[in-house]
Amino acid sequence: MHSNLFKRAILILPAIATLASSPALAEESWRDRSQYNLMPGVTEISQSIFDLHMAILYICVAIGVVVFGLMFYSMLAHRKSKGHEAAQFHESTKLEVAWTLVPFLIVIWMAVMATETLVEMYDTEESALTVKVTGSQWKWHYEYLNYEEQSDLGVGFFSVLSTPREQYDQLEQTYGRPVNENYLMEVDNPLVIPKDKKVRFLITADDVIHSWWVPDFGIKNDAIPGYINELWTIVPVTGTFRGNCTELCGKDHGFMPVVVEVVEQSEFDSWLKEQQEIAAAGPDMSEFASIDEAVEMGTGLYNGRCAACHGMSGEGGVAPAVTGGAIATGPIAGHLDIVVNGSKNNPMMAAYGNQLSAKELAAIITYQRNGLGNSTGDLVQPADVEAAK
Repeated sequence: MHSNLFKRAILILPAIATLASSPALAEESWRDRSQYNLMPGVTEISQSIFDLHMAILYICVAIGVVVFGLMFYSMLAHRKSKGHEAAQFHESTKLEVAWTLVPFLIVIWMAVMATETLVEMYDTEESALTVKVTGSQWKWHYEYLNYEEQSDLGVGFFSVLSTPREQYDQLEQTYGRPVNENYLMEVDNPLVIPKDKKVRFLITADDVIHSWWVPDFGIKNDAIPGYINELWTIVPVTGTFRGNCTELCGKDHGFMPVVVEVVEQSEFDSWLKEQQEIAAAGPDMSEFASIDEAVEMGTGLYNGRCAACHGMSGEGGVAPAVTGGAIATGPIAGHLDIVVNGSKNNPMMAAYGNQLSAKELAAIITYQRNGLGNSTGDLVQPADVEAAK
Protein backbone atom coordinates (compact mmCIF):
# COMPACT_ATOMS: atom_id res chain seq x y z
CA MET A 1 0.00 0.00 0.00
CA HIS A 2 2.71 2.47 1.05
CA SER A 3 4.89 1.74 -1.95
CA ASN A 4 1.93 2.32 -4.27
CA LEU A 5 1.45 5.72 -2.68
CA PHE A 6 5.12 6.50 -3.17
CA LYS A 7 4.94 5.46 -6.83
CA ARG A 8 1.79 7.46 -7.48
CA ALA A 9 3.22 10.51 -5.71
CA ILE A 10 6.43 10.49 -7.71
CA LEU A 11 4.45 10.20 -10.94
CA ILE A 12 2.00 13.05 -10.29
CA LEU A 13 4.15 16.11 -11.00
CA PRO A 14 5.72 14.87 -14.29
CA ALA A 15 2.31 13.69 -15.52
CA ILE A 16 0.70 17.07 -14.76
CA ALA A 17 3.55 18.92 -16.43
CA THR A 18 3.33 16.74 -19.54
CA LEU A 19 -0.42 17.13 -19.93
CA ALA A 20 -0.26 20.88 -19.26
CA SER A 21 2.36 21.38 -21.94
CA SER A 22 0.48 19.28 -24.52
CA PRO A 23 -3.32 19.18 -24.12
CA ALA A 24 -3.75 17.04 -27.22
CA LEU A 25 -1.69 14.31 -25.59
CA ALA A 26 -4.50 13.56 -23.16
CA GLU A 27 -6.74 12.51 -26.05
CA GLU A 28 -4.23 10.06 -27.51
CA SER A 29 -4.30 6.37 -26.65
CA TRP A 30 -1.64 4.76 -24.46
CA ARG A 31 -0.30 3.05 -27.59
CA ASP A 32 0.38 6.42 -29.25
CA ARG A 33 2.26 7.66 -26.17
CA SER A 34 4.52 4.62 -25.83
CA GLN A 35 6.63 4.94 -28.96
CA TYR A 36 9.72 5.90 -26.97
CA ASN A 37 8.91 4.29 -23.65
CA LEU A 38 7.74 1.09 -21.99
CA MET A 39 4.10 0.31 -22.86
CA PRO A 40 1.61 0.68 -20.00
CA GLY A 41 -0.40 -2.28 -21.31
CA VAL A 42 -4.03 -3.12 -20.61
CA THR A 43 -3.86 -5.18 -17.41
CA GLU A 44 -3.37 -4.16 -13.80
CA ILE A 45 -0.05 -6.01 -13.69
CA SER A 46 1.24 -4.25 -16.80
CA GLN A 47 0.23 -0.89 -15.29
CA SER A 48 2.05 -1.75 -12.05
CA ILE A 49 5.18 -2.60 -14.03
CA PHE A 50 4.90 0.67 -15.96
CA ASP A 51 4.42 2.68 -12.75
CA LEU A 52 7.46 0.97 -11.21
CA HIS A 53 9.50 1.68 -14.32
CA MET A 54 8.52 5.36 -14.35
CA ALA A 55 9.05 5.81 -10.59
CA ILE A 56 12.60 4.44 -10.78
CA LEU A 57 13.27 6.44 -13.94
CA TYR A 58 12.29 9.68 -12.15
CA ILE A 59 14.44 8.75 -9.15
CA CYS A 60 17.41 8.22 -11.49
CA VAL A 61 16.71 11.51 -13.26
CA ALA A 62 16.50 13.34 -9.92
CA ILE A 63 19.80 11.82 -8.77
CA GLY A 64 21.41 12.79 -12.08
CA VAL A 65 20.14 16.37 -11.84
CA VAL A 66 21.41 16.76 -8.26
CA VAL A 67 24.81 15.13 -8.86
CA PHE A 68 25.60 16.80 -12.18
CA GLY A 69 24.09 20.08 -10.98
CA LEU A 70 26.43 20.18 -7.98
CA MET A 71 29.36 19.09 -10.12
CA PHE A 72 28.89 21.76 -12.78
CA TYR A 73 28.10 24.43 -10.17
CA SER A 74 31.31 23.58 -8.33
CA MET A 75 33.38 23.68 -11.50
CA LEU A 76 31.93 27.01 -12.63
CA ALA A 77 31.60 28.86 -9.32
CA HIS A 78 34.90 27.72 -7.84
CA ARG A 79 37.17 27.66 -10.87
CA LYS A 80 40.78 28.75 -10.64
CA SER A 81 40.25 31.78 -12.89
CA LYS A 82 38.06 33.30 -10.17
CA GLY A 83 40.85 32.94 -7.63
CA HIS A 84 39.57 29.85 -5.83
CA GLU A 85 41.96 27.27 -4.47
CA ALA A 86 41.14 23.62 -3.88
CA ALA A 87 40.19 22.82 -0.29
CA GLN A 88 42.39 20.38 1.57
CA PHE A 89 40.35 17.96 3.66
CA HIS A 90 39.81 14.24 4.12
CA GLU A 91 38.06 11.70 6.37
CA SER A 92 34.87 13.72 6.75
CA THR A 93 32.65 11.44 8.84
CA LYS A 94 29.48 13.37 8.08
CA LEU A 95 30.12 13.29 4.34
CA GLU A 96 30.89 9.56 4.31
CA VAL A 97 27.75 8.80 6.36
CA ALA A 98 25.66 10.94 4.02
CA TRP A 99 26.85 9.41 0.76
CA THR A 100 26.41 5.92 2.23
CA LEU A 101 23.06 6.38 3.97
CA VAL A 102 21.20 8.35 1.28
CA PRO A 103 21.87 5.85 -1.59
CA PHE A 104 21.07 2.97 0.80
CA LEU A 105 17.67 4.47 1.65
CA ILE A 106 16.95 5.09 -2.05
CA VAL A 107 17.80 1.47 -2.92
CA ILE A 108 15.57 0.20 -0.08
CA TRP A 109 12.73 2.39 -1.36
CA MET A 110 13.10 0.98 -4.88
CA ALA A 111 13.37 -2.58 -3.53
CA VAL A 112 10.10 -2.23 -1.62
CA MET A 113 8.29 -1.02 -4.75
CA ALA A 114 9.81 -3.77 -6.92
CA THR A 115 9.12 -6.55 -4.39
CA GLU A 116 5.45 -5.61 -4.13
CA THR A 117 5.09 -5.79 -7.91
CA LEU A 118 6.99 -9.09 -8.15
CA VAL A 119 4.86 -10.72 -5.46
CA GLU A 120 1.76 -9.63 -7.33
CA MET A 121 3.12 -11.01 -10.63
CA TYR A 122 3.67 -14.51 -9.20
CA ASP A 123 0.33 -14.86 -7.38
CA THR A 124 -1.43 -17.49 -9.52
CA GLU A 125 -3.95 -18.56 -6.86
CA GLU A 126 -7.73 -18.52 -7.40
CA SER A 127 -7.55 -18.67 -11.18
CA ALA A 128 -10.73 -19.37 -13.13
CA LEU A 129 -9.01 -20.91 -16.17
CA THR A 130 -5.77 -22.86 -16.51
CA VAL A 131 -4.05 -23.15 -19.90
CA LYS A 132 -0.91 -25.18 -20.56
CA VAL A 133 1.36 -23.48 -23.12
CA THR A 134 4.00 -25.67 -24.78
CA GLY A 135 6.63 -24.27 -27.12
CA SER A 136 7.56 -26.52 -30.04
CA GLN A 137 9.73 -25.53 -33.00
CA TRP A 138 8.22 -23.26 -34.25
CA LYS A 139 4.70 -23.13 -32.93
CA TRP A 140 2.70 -23.03 -29.70
CA HIS A 141 0.54 -25.81 -28.32
CA TYR A 142 -2.37 -24.71 -26.09
CA GLU A 143 -4.22 -27.13 -23.81
CA TYR A 144 -7.21 -26.02 -21.71
CA LEU A 145 -6.90 -27.94 -18.44
CA ASN A 146 -9.75 -26.60 -16.30
CA TYR A 147 -12.32 -23.83 -16.27
CA GLU A 148 -14.41 -22.84 -13.24
CA GLU A 149 -15.74 -26.21 -11.93
CA GLN A 150 -14.85 -28.15 -15.09
CA SER A 151 -11.70 -30.24 -15.41
CA ASP A 152 -10.27 -32.46 -18.16
CA LEU A 153 -11.76 -30.18 -20.80
CA GLY A 154 -10.22 -32.13 -23.65
CA VAL A 155 -9.57 -29.00 -25.70
CA GLY A 156 -6.17 -28.38 -27.24
CA PHE A 157 -4.66 -27.18 -30.51
CA PHE A 158 -1.48 -25.93 -32.15
CA SER A 159 -1.10 -22.28 -33.09
CA VAL A 160 1.05 -21.74 -36.18
CA LEU A 161 2.10 -18.64 -38.11
CA SER A 162 -0.39 -18.09 -40.95
CA THR A 163 1.52 -15.45 -42.93
CA PRO A 164 2.17 -17.05 -46.35
CA ARG A 165 5.65 -18.53 -46.50
CA GLU A 166 6.47 -16.73 -49.76
CA GLN A 167 5.96 -13.36 -48.04
CA TYR A 168 8.60 -13.84 -45.38
CA ASP A 169 10.89 -15.56 -47.87
CA GLN A 170 10.78 -12.17 -49.67
CA LEU A 171 9.08 -13.60 -52.73
CA GLU A 172 5.87 -11.57 -52.43
CA GLN A 173 6.54 -9.70 -55.67
CA THR A 174 6.80 -12.99 -57.54
CA TYR A 175 3.62 -14.35 -56.03
CA GLY A 176 1.80 -11.00 -56.10
CA ARG A 177 0.61 -11.16 -52.49
CA PRO A 178 0.82 -7.88 -50.55
CA VAL A 179 2.11 -7.85 -46.98
CA ASN A 180 -0.77 -7.15 -44.57
CA GLU A 181 -0.76 -5.12 -41.34
CA ASN A 182 -0.31 -8.23 -39.17
CA TYR A 183 2.66 -9.54 -41.17
CA LEU A 184 4.44 -12.25 -39.12
CA MET A 185 2.01 -11.60 -36.22
CA GLU A 186 -0.94 -13.76 -37.35
CA VAL A 187 -1.74 -17.41 -36.61
CA ASP A 188 -4.22 -20.03 -37.75
CA ASN A 189 -5.55 -20.77 -34.24
CA PRO A 190 -5.29 -17.96 -31.65
CA LEU A 191 -5.52 -18.59 -27.93
CA VAL A 192 -9.00 -17.61 -26.68
CA ILE A 193 -9.57 -16.47 -23.08
CA PRO A 194 -12.47 -14.75 -21.26
CA LYS A 195 -12.50 -11.10 -20.24
CA ASP A 196 -12.28 -10.21 -16.51
CA LYS A 197 -11.32 -13.75 -15.51
CA LYS A 198 -8.04 -14.76 -13.89
CA VAL A 199 -6.21 -17.02 -16.32
CA ARG A 200 -3.26 -19.11 -15.19
CA PHE A 201 -0.67 -20.20 -17.75
CA LEU A 202 1.64 -23.20 -17.30
CA ILE A 203 4.62 -22.58 -19.57
CA THR A 204 6.89 -25.39 -20.83
CA ALA A 205 8.52 -26.72 -24.02
CA ASP A 206 9.10 -30.07 -25.67
CA ASP A 207 12.34 -29.44 -27.57
CA VAL A 208 14.45 -26.31 -26.89
CA ILE A 209 14.02 -23.20 -24.74
CA HIS A 210 11.32 -20.81 -25.95
CA SER A 211 9.75 -17.78 -24.24
CA TRP A 212 6.05 -16.81 -24.21
CA TRP A 213 5.47 -13.05 -24.18
CA VAL A 214 2.42 -10.81 -24.54
CA PRO A 215 3.57 -7.20 -23.95
CA ASP A 216 0.04 -5.78 -23.58
CA PHE A 217 -0.48 -8.10 -20.59
CA GLY A 218 2.91 -7.36 -19.02
CA ILE A 219 3.74 -11.08 -18.78
CA LYS A 220 6.64 -13.15 -20.12
CA ASN A 221 8.32 -16.36 -19.04
CA ASP A 222 10.69 -18.96 -20.44
CA ALA A 223 9.36 -22.24 -21.79
CA ILE A 224 11.96 -24.81 -20.72
CA PRO A 225 11.82 -28.54 -21.51
CA GLY A 226 11.15 -30.54 -18.34
CA TYR A 227 10.13 -27.47 -16.30
CA ILE A 228 6.88 -25.62 -15.78
CA ASN A 229 6.84 -21.86 -15.20
CA GLU A 230 3.68 -20.02 -14.21
CA LEU A 231 2.07 -16.76 -15.33
CA TRP A 232 -1.35 -15.20 -14.88
CA THR A 233 -3.41 -12.37 -16.23
CA ILE A 234 -6.79 -10.68 -15.90
CA VAL A 235 -7.65 -8.74 -19.04
CA PRO A 236 -10.32 -6.07 -18.49
CA VAL A 237 -11.00 -5.40 -22.18
CA THR A 238 -11.84 -7.49 -25.22
CA GLY A 239 -9.67 -7.53 -28.30
CA THR A 240 -6.79 -9.25 -30.06
CA PHE A 241 -3.35 -9.02 -28.46
CA ARG A 242 -0.10 -10.13 -30.04
CA GLY A 243 3.32 -11.19 -28.81
CA ASN A 244 6.32 -13.31 -29.74
CA CYS A 245 8.73 -15.98 -28.68
CA THR A 246 11.56 -13.94 -27.14
CA GLU A 247 14.16 -16.71 -26.90
CA LEU A 248 16.54 -17.54 -29.76
CA CYS A 249 15.03 -20.96 -30.37
CA GLY A 250 16.27 -21.75 -33.88
CA LYS A 251 16.24 -20.62 -37.50
CA ASP A 252 12.53 -19.71 -37.48
CA HIS A 253 12.60 -17.97 -34.10
CA GLY A 254 11.18 -14.82 -35.68
CA PHE A 255 8.20 -16.73 -37.09
CA MET A 256 6.67 -17.93 -33.82
CA PRO A 257 4.08 -15.32 -32.84
CA VAL A 258 1.61 -15.37 -29.95
CA VAL A 259 -1.96 -14.23 -30.63
CA VAL A 260 -4.53 -14.02 -27.84
CA GLU A 261 -8.19 -13.20 -28.37
CA VAL A 262 -10.00 -11.86 -25.29
CA VAL A 263 -13.78 -12.27 -25.51
CA GLU A 264 -16.80 -11.80 -23.26
CA GLN A 265 -17.44 -14.69 -20.89
CA SER A 266 -20.65 -15.74 -22.66
CA GLU A 267 -18.79 -15.86 -25.98
CA PHE A 268 -15.97 -17.86 -24.41
CA ASP A 269 -18.43 -20.34 -22.89
CA SER A 270 -19.99 -20.88 -26.33
CA TRP A 271 -16.59 -21.24 -27.98
CA LEU A 272 -15.39 -23.73 -25.35
CA LYS A 273 -18.56 -25.83 -25.70
CA GLU A 274 -18.12 -25.88 -29.48
CA GLN A 275 -14.49 -26.98 -29.16
CA GLN A 276 -15.47 -29.76 -26.76
CA GLU A 277 -18.11 -30.99 -29.19
CA ILE A 278 -15.58 -31.01 -32.01
CA ALA A 279 -13.11 -32.95 -29.85
CA ALA A 280 -15.80 -35.44 -28.82
CA ALA A 281 -16.82 -36.03 -32.44
CA GLY A 282 -13.32 -37.23 -33.25
CA PRO A 283 -11.12 -36.49 -36.28
CA ASP A 284 -12.33 -36.45 -39.86
CA MET A 285 -11.47 -39.88 -41.28
CA SER A 286 -13.21 -39.50 -44.62
CA GLU A 287 -11.14 -40.69 -47.55
CA PHE A 288 -9.76 -38.51 -50.34
CA ALA A 289 -11.50 -39.04 -53.64
CA SER A 290 -8.32 -38.46 -55.63
CA ILE A 291 -4.64 -37.58 -55.43
CA ASP A 292 -5.44 -34.06 -56.63
CA GLU A 293 -7.81 -33.49 -53.71
CA ALA A 294 -5.16 -34.64 -51.21
CA VAL A 295 -2.43 -32.57 -52.91
CA GLU A 296 -4.58 -29.44 -52.81
CA MET A 297 -5.08 -29.79 -49.06
CA GLY A 298 -1.49 -30.86 -48.44
CA THR A 299 0.09 -27.90 -50.23
CA GLY A 300 -0.94 -25.32 -47.62
CA LEU A 301 -0.19 -27.67 -44.74
CA TYR A 302 3.29 -28.39 -46.10
CA ASN A 303 4.04 -24.67 -46.55
CA GLY A 304 3.00 -23.96 -42.97
CA ARG A 305 4.52 -26.97 -41.21
CA CYS A 306 7.34 -28.40 -43.33
CA ALA A 307 8.76 -25.72 -45.63
CA ALA A 308 10.73 -24.05 -42.83
CA CYS A 309 13.17 -26.98 -42.81
CA HIS A 310 12.60 -28.78 -46.12
CA GLY A 311 12.23 -25.68 -48.31
CA MET A 312 9.27 -24.20 -50.16
CA SER A 313 10.10 -26.19 -53.28
CA GLY A 314 11.31 -29.27 -51.41
CA GLU A 315 14.93 -28.37 -52.10
CA GLY A 316 16.01 -28.92 -48.51
CA GLY A 317 17.75 -26.66 -46.03
CA VAL A 318 18.35 -27.55 -42.43
CA ALA A 319 16.57 -30.84 -43.26
CA PRO A 320 17.02 -33.22 -46.20
CA ALA A 321 15.39 -32.41 -49.52
CA VAL A 322 11.93 -33.81 -50.24
CA THR A 323 12.41 -33.56 -54.00
CA GLY A 324 13.94 -36.85 -55.07
CA GLY A 325 14.52 -37.78 -51.43
CA ALA A 326 14.83 -41.37 -50.31
CA ILE A 327 11.93 -40.99 -47.87
CA ALA A 328 9.47 -39.23 -50.18
CA THR A 329 10.14 -41.57 -53.10
CA GLY A 330 10.71 -44.74 -51.11
CA PRO A 331 8.32 -47.17 -49.41
CA ILE A 332 5.14 -45.59 -48.04
CA ALA A 333 5.58 -47.35 -44.69
CA GLY A 334 8.89 -45.60 -44.02
CA HIS A 335 7.44 -42.24 -45.03
CA LEU A 336 4.46 -42.69 -42.72
CA ASP A 337 6.68 -43.76 -39.83
CA ILE A 338 9.02 -40.77 -39.89
CA VAL A 339 6.23 -38.20 -40.32
CA VAL A 340 3.93 -39.73 -37.71
CA ASN A 341 6.50 -40.85 -35.15
CA GLY A 342 9.45 -38.56 -35.85
CA SER A 343 13.08 -39.38 -36.49
CA LYS A 344 15.12 -41.31 -33.95
CA ASN A 345 18.36 -40.02 -35.47
CA ASN A 346 17.43 -36.37 -36.03
CA PRO A 347 15.62 -34.55 -33.19
CA MET A 348 14.77 -31.71 -35.59
CA MET A 349 12.23 -34.05 -37.22
CA ALA A 350 9.41 -33.99 -34.67
CA ALA A 351 6.60 -36.53 -34.37
CA TYR A 352 3.56 -35.02 -36.06
CA GLY A 353 1.19 -37.82 -35.08
CA ASN A 354 -0.02 -35.82 -32.08
CA GLN A 355 0.11 -32.42 -33.80
CA LEU A 356 -2.03 -32.90 -36.89
CA SER A 357 -5.09 -34.99 -37.67
CA ALA A 358 -4.83 -38.22 -39.64
CA LYS A 359 -6.40 -36.55 -42.67
CA GLU A 360 -3.98 -33.60 -42.53
CA LEU A 361 -0.99 -35.93 -42.30
CA ALA A 362 -2.30 -38.05 -45.17
CA ALA A 363 -2.62 -34.90 -47.27
CA ILE A 364 0.93 -33.76 -46.48
CA ILE A 365 2.46 -37.14 -47.27
CA THR A 366 0.49 -37.45 -50.51
CA TYR A 367 1.66 -33.96 -51.51
CA GLN A 368 5.29 -34.81 -50.74
CA ARG A 369 5.05 -37.95 -52.87
CA ASN A 370 3.18 -36.32 -55.76
CA GLY A 371 4.37 -32.73 -55.69
CA LEU A 372 7.64 -30.84 -55.25
CA GLY A 373 9.05 -32.64 -58.31
CA ASN A 374 8.04 -36.13 -57.14
CA SER A 375 5.48 -38.35 -58.87
CA THR A 376 5.01 -41.72 -57.19
CA GLY A 377 1.26 -41.99 -57.85
CA ASP A 378 0.61 -42.93 -54.21
CA LEU A 379 -2.56 -41.75 -52.45
CA VAL A 380 -2.27 -41.92 -48.67
CA GLN A 381 -5.55 -42.11 -46.75
CA PRO A 382 -6.30 -41.21 -43.08
CA ALA A 383 -6.70 -44.89 -42.26
CA ASP A 384 -3.09 -45.47 -43.36
CA VAL A 385 -1.93 -42.78 -40.92
CA GLU A 386 -3.94 -44.28 -38.05
CA ALA A 387 -2.37 -47.67 -38.78
CA ALA A 388 1.10 -46.10 -38.62
CA LYS A 389 0.34 -44.67 -35.18
